[in-house]
Amino acid sequence: MISEQLKSIIRDGEGLTVEFKECKTQINRDVYETVCAFLNRNGGHIVLGVDDNRNITGIDKDALPQIKKDLVTALNNPQIINPPLYILPETVNIEGKILLYLNIPESSQVHRCKGKIFDRNEDGDLDVTNHPDAVAHLYIRKQSSFSENRIYPYVRLEDLRSDLIQRVRKMVRAENPNHPWATMNDEELLSSARLYQHDYQTGKEGYTLAAILLLGKDEVIQSVLPHFKTDAILRRINLDRYDDRDDIRTNLIESYDRLMAFVAKHLPDPFYLEKDQRISLRDHIFREVVANMLIHREYINGFPAKFIIGTDQVVAENANRPHGHGRINPSNFTPYPKNPVIARFFKEIGRADELGSGVRNLYQYTRIYSGGADPQLLEGDVFKIIVPVTPQATPQATPQATPQAENDKINALLEYCIEPRSREEIQEFMGLKDRKHLRVEILNPLIQEGKIFLTIPEKPSSPNQKYYSNLKDSNHV
Repeated sequence: MISEQLKSIIRDGEGLTVEFKECKTQINRDVYETVCAFLNRNGGHIVLGVDDNRNITGIDKDALPQIKKDLVTALNNPQIINPPLYILPETVNIEGKILLYLNIPESSQVHRCKGKIFDRNEDGDLDVTNHPDAVAHLYIRKQSSFSENRIYPYVRLEDLRSDLIQRVRKMVRAENPNHPWATMNDEELLSSARLYQHDYQTGKEGYTLAAILLLGKDEVIQSVLPHFKTDAILRRINLDRYDDRDDIRTNLIESYDRLMAFVAKHLPDPFYLEKDQRISLRDHIFREVVANMLIHREYINGFPAKFIIGTDQVVAENANRPHGHGRINPSNFTPYPKNPVIARFFKEIGRADELGSGVRNLYQYTRIYSGGADPQLLEGDVFKIIVPVTPQATPQATPQATPQAENDKINALLEYCIEPRSREEIQEFMGLKDRKHLRVEILNPLIQEGKIFLTIPEKPSSPNQKYYSNLKDSNHV
């Protein structure tokens, strides 16, 4: 089918969205300028192995592997195309000759080729780098549209997961029992969430990229965005590769679940009281980081999102459509929506707060979690969040390290141990990594004071040992 499509493209000749390059034994230098121009304008088709007069000259068979390798490497190299592009050329055989076909999408960002900005018109590729008006109009046009609203008219309701839609109903009902989505049918819910749209400029109607990303079946997501993935990596011992990894290529709702599970698996959660309630510092921080990665990512860009847990910091990075450059200062930060439909959806299901409040929460809780250090939020073509992590975030680094706060900790532990708990459960509850500290400084004194009891007192070191409190017999501290 692709060969018939290519024959039609070749017959029609070059134009605003079509370019031919011979590239018999090597890549023409100006191929990347055309890629940049297509990204910046309306997208287009590049066919290697065809000359300007529509003659099919073909690519040398022996040169083909190196040409394909050079193409993929260059398109992923920010020194050549920036922001980089993830795309695989297709090999097509027509009339016994080998062609390479690149289908270049329209990008929601402004791209540069070797530091220069190219645009496209009927006459070819134009270097507009030194034409301020042309560059300004290019940026204005890109900023006026959101790639999440791109319509896919051939996607049907059955290409989305009905079980996820039902789960969304439960999630919004948990946030608001009277939420209107709870009683809508599937089509009404998707329309209300702006996941089914009508484009009054082009006449297209259908489910959007946001709908596919949020609720699509995995195979549909990969068909629409072959480069889509979020790479969760633990890198503490094997710094060249990884100690643990989760390669996530599924919808955004379950991507969030898997990233938060990865956080819970590999990061400590120190005991912390806010007012008289225990809260999870870890979850408050990384809920914001993970939601930000998924909500504000520029999905048309092929840069793979990464979430890397290291020895002393966590780094999250994703493709971005920048609204400014450099480090974000929370004191004068003005939030700018990147994917407002996805952002609103996450807010409705309780996975995100109002735009801007997440940054303030991130700074507040990171300072407590890390012992005073601030996170870093870096705006650019790649958006990066760096959260400092101490090897063992301890309560002493937090405001509750006072006599009254220590009493509150003990009372919370006694409440927790009304049901018998294992040493591992207590250690996790207290957010401690040091088993000896838990036993010597906390459990043993409470046992001696008669506030904590052993379920198997005749065998204190039994692997089945659990600990329980009797609040009727032991007054609160």
